[in-house]
Amino acid sequence: MSIENKQPLFTNPLETAQGLSIDDLNKYLPALHKIEDLIMTADKMKDGIFLGTALDGIRKIPDNTIDLIIANPPEKPKLNPFEHGSRMTIKEYFEWNEFWIKEGQRVLKPTGAIYLICGWKFSGMYHSIINNNFQLQTRISWRDINSKDKSNQITWKNEISDIWFATKTNEFMFNQEIANNINLKQQFDPTTTNLWNDIIDFKNIEHSKIEEDKPAQLIERILSASSFKLNWILDPFTRSGGIGVASKKMGRRFIGFESNKDKLLMAMKRIDKE
Repeated sequence: MSIENKQPLFTNPLETAQGLSIDDLNKYLPALHKIEDLIMTADKMKDGIFLGTALDGIRKIPDNTIDLIIANPPEKPKLNPFEHGSRMTIKEYFEWNEFWIKEGQRVLKPTGAIYLICGWKFSGMYHSIINNNFQLQTRISWRDINSKDKSNQITWKNEISDIWFATKTNEFMFNQEIANNINLKQQFDPTTTNLWNDIIDFKNIEHSKIEEDKPAQLIERILSASSFKLNWILDPFTRSGGIGVASKKMGRRFIGFESNKDKLLMAMKRIDKE
């Protein structure tokens, strides 16, 4: 191999994560805030992304202050996300979901809603927990061709994921109206179907989209249906910030929690550039 054709062993070795430069670290590391330092009251809410677990973060939020929760929980969380260790058992996973979902119900306003995005494997579990804590409205199915839960490819190939839509009360907001005031024309509008087969998760179609993001169209549809400008949006599992980007783009106020520092810094960068 000629010298000209040799590639370096490392590219940008000081970069902590793909997409983060040294300049990014110098800019965003000093602005990083931990959940343990977060203080909020109903009269003094604070938007932004905070380092820590979803459950610890939601516990810092006052009662009846959040307009909309959009959550995409991890399927195999660690017992301690800050250490190398074992994953939760099914029993521990169920109890952990119960804890944060109950806290989510507490922080929602009476007119608020939750959209919980999940694959088919745990959809039944979430149905049970959501139904015990909220007014369950419907299950939305969307075409998720990049779904990772394709455990039995030799038979039926899975290309859908679920979204459980539930509300704190039956006096919730939907398409800019209180639910009880929705007229018959809007009620039977074919665009309000719970089969979202027009949304396809092509990973390379959006320049700003990264692997863990759900399609921007999916998040924007949820935001349009169940929130107004300046509403408070909560994403307990922020990852690299796709929901935060859509929220800021649409003029909402956003609170997110993430326990992985590299992902949190990426989210800060993406939302800042929106």
